[in-house]
Amino acid sequence: MELNSVRDIEQELERCKNSIRKLEMEVNKERFRMIYLQTLLAKEKKSYDRQRWGFKGSSRIEESQHPDTDPQSVENMGTADKIQSRQSGNRGPFPDYDIPFGGTPPPAYCYDGERGEENRPHHELVPYTDDSPSSSPRLRSKPHGMPSSKKELEMRKWVLSGILASEETYLGHLEALLLPMKPLRAAATTSQPVLSLQQIETIFFKVPELHEIHKDFYDGLLPRVQQWSHHQRVGDLFQKLASQLGVYRAFVDNYKVAVETAEKCCQAHPQFAEISEVGPGAGLVRVLHSLLYKPVDRITRSTLVLHDLLKHTPSCHPDYPLLQDALRISQNFLSSINEEITPRRQSMTVKKGENRQLVKDCFMVELVECARKLRHVFLFSDLLLCAKLKKQTGGKGQQYDCKWYIPLADVTFQSIDESESSPVPQIPEEEVEALKIKISQTKNDIQREKRACKGGKALERLKKKLCEQESLLLLMSPCMAFRVNNRNGKGYTFLISSDYEREEWREIIREHQKKCFKSFSLTSVELQMLTNSCVKLQTVHTIPLTINKEDDEPPGLYGFLNVIVHSASGLKQSLNLYCTLEVDSFGYFVNKAKTRVYRDTTEPNWNEEFEIELEGSQTLRLLCYSKSMLCRDDGENTDKMVAKGQIQLDPQTLQGKDWQRTVITMNGIEVKLSMKFTSREFSLKRMPSRKQSGVFGVKIGVVTKREHSKVPLIVRQCVEEIERRGMEEVGIYRVSGVATDIQTLKAAFDANVSVIMSEMDVNAIAGTLKLYFRELPEPLFTDELYPNFTGGIALSDSLHFLLYTLRLVAENEMSNKMSFHNLATVFGPTLLRPSEKDSKIPANPAQPLSMCDSWSLEVMSQVQVLLYFLQLETIPTPDSKRQSILFSTEV
Repeated sequence: MELNSVRDIEQELERCKNSIRKLEMEVNKERFRMIYLQTLLAKEKKSYDRQRWGFKGSSRIEESQHPDTDPQSVENMGTADKIQSRQSGNRGPFPDYDIPFGGTPPPAYCYDGERGEENRPHHELVPYTDDSPSSSPRLRSKPHGMPSSKKELEMRKWVLSGILASEETYLGHLEALLLPMKPLRAAATTSQPVLSLQQIETIFFKVPELHEIHKDFYDGLLPRVQQWSHHQRVGDLFQKLASQLGVYRAFVDNYKVAVETAEKCCQAHPQFAEISEVGPGAGLVRVLHSLLYKPVDRITRSTLVLHDLLKHTPSCHPDYPLLQDALRISQNFLSSINEEITPRRQSMTVKKGENRQLVKDCFMVELVECARKLRHVFLFSDLLLCAKLKKQTGGKGQQYDCKWYIPLADVTFQSIDESESSPVPQIPEEEVEALKIKISQTKNDIQREKRACKGGKALERLKKKLCEQESLLLLMSPCMAFRVNNRNGKGYTFLISSDYEREEWREIIREHQKKCFKSFSLTSVELQMLTNSCVKLQTVHTIPLTINKEDDEPPGLYGFLNVIVHSASGLKQSLNLYCTLEVDSFGYFVNKAKTRVYRDTTEPNWNEEFEIELEGSQTLRLLCYSKSMLCRDDGENTDKMVAKGQIQLDPQTLQGKDWQRTVITMNGIEVKLSMKFTSREFSLKRMPSRKQSGVFGVKIGVVTKREHSKVPLIVRQCVEEIERRGMEEVGIYRVSGVATDIQTLKAAFDANVSVIMSEMDVNAIAGTLKLYFRELPEPLFTDELYPNFTGGIALSDSLHFLLYTLRLVAENEMSNKMSFHNLATVFGPTLLRPSEKDSKIPANPAQPLSMCDSWSLEVMSQVQVLLYFLQLETIPTPDSKRQSILFSTEV
């Protein structure tokens, strides 16, 4: 072949095109012959649906003459003969096509389920056949030599013929599902039912309705296609079909439950499996699963077929607006389904046709050689992948760099004992608290800039600063180790903030390990493809920072949440059960309260109330543990988590003054709670003293004068008991005590009734002491001297006494985790917040502070003032401390 000029190239190109056309015609001929022969073969066999289910019914061919028919033979029936199968009069090989066998055949008409509109072949003459089961038709070639409008109308006929054939197959699937339903229902009313009526309704939910809808559609479409003309109308049928998609919504919502119920019934009821002649229950499950999926698959295919029908319907045709409306309804419905059923989009195809599905992903902190690194962790159905998000440069999109991966078959976990005993480098608490204060200050600065409508570079600088601070806090705050190991010995450590996340990851990995039996390794190319796919598959697109939240997103709740843990039910065996409560703060979760251990019961009734401080909190978590009698070397119990759950803290629901009752359901266990929220502007509001009796709410000077002491008795006795047995209690003064115990102590001190302090929970005693200082009508750092305390004004005896005991608590920081910063955070607002009438925060009138800003600035200043005194090198030991041994430990 010599191509010496442009003309030679054009001539050679034209010869190639002509050759391709001839080959296409030959391929179409053979394809049509193949479809016809498949149809002829399928007609000679018994319907596979009845044979699979083992029901004997009328058939044109005796059972003894033919074996079972494979489903593929029915599903691959050609367009012409599928239409013929519903007719009795036409017996010729090509009843609907007025084309001789050697002439131009009708177009090959099949559907590619994976192909979208953007992937159409560039040359419309290139045919494509998809022999997938129950495929909806898709047009792949057009007749030649017709005017455009006439060609479209001719194509419209072929599209409708294909739709009719597809409906024929689909009705067969629905009938196959309906066949066993009637005998099962009849048996359900006898003394020996195969399945209960509820199980039958669950498995076959909405199938009769779907069959009726499509039977009506088929019966309406068939005569119109048989009596075809270019003016024939079918749009009303498609519009009616689209308007009934609500039935599909109900079917899709029930689909997963239906499949699970069918699987359980096959395992639990041998009679149900015996209905099928294909073998044991596993075969029936496979058939049921396949048939139940047909309506789910039908939704997508029907929408794509409408695209083709609309494409080949002239815009002036009366059907055009009706088909447009049907397509709009179908697309909206499909979009809503896809938004809810995300796992079908979160998968990638691997070799041998397997499907690797994304199960879970999130940002986590990995500990690498004692350094904290931010990672994006992806859990797929067969492997765990840890990736680093690359910095975006030059306008490029997100890119990931794979750090390591482990096949799920090789993943092992350290036991809780080993995990906790291995040391994790801790960030000093004061650094974390100082960073929180900086974040609050930066947020206030951003709000001021927004109110002043300045915007511009200053606001962008502040946002960048906040992003850096929150990213640093995200790295610094987690301290609980979550270790995953490769069976080969290599281990990796993540740091998380809550036992909730650690247990959640373990559960979901173990669940998917049940389906993974073999180890494997990925080539560098496969690993790169998998890493690249993470950008599209990820469900968490941004690092969880507040700077990434939209302005209209709720900021969370600030104040105090009173929670009553009532009882638990649903336990299958007697346990020594207790619960812990966690709330989120600054993007991570903190343990706030713990119930008593209710021993050896299946129905614990705690009825314990806790007061939990909220700092922008949006979620309350409940974790149930079984108390273990075994202890580790460090003296801590190896308690086992029994259940976990969480609820969202809805501001609208919690704004009322009444208690809100709720139930948290988790793993079959139900825990009943009551909640009541007090916003922060009211939580620390000091009220004027209106009584002279008792001690709570009475000026401290009145109490000390009445008791003839420099320090109130309630302060001395609470402090002595805490020093005696609470100095090593984890979170002393921070963890909430039981509210009912606190109220009991409050009533006892007010009434001057003796209480044996040694029998009370030490956290309740600490809570009583905090409540006493909070309810003082005037703060311990008095209103008059409040502005001058940073200058070191002489302190009262009670304050000397309290500072001294707080210093003793901080000396045991290694045991109780209560540093100066923690103690200052707990006691600062309690001791320093001025009375409501004297609470003043200087502000520029041009830049007014919101209630949020005012409260945050006050709290930060109060914490810093108390921290200053706690960090003084010397605090004189008060005389009253030495004298307190003269007083009894009982009130």
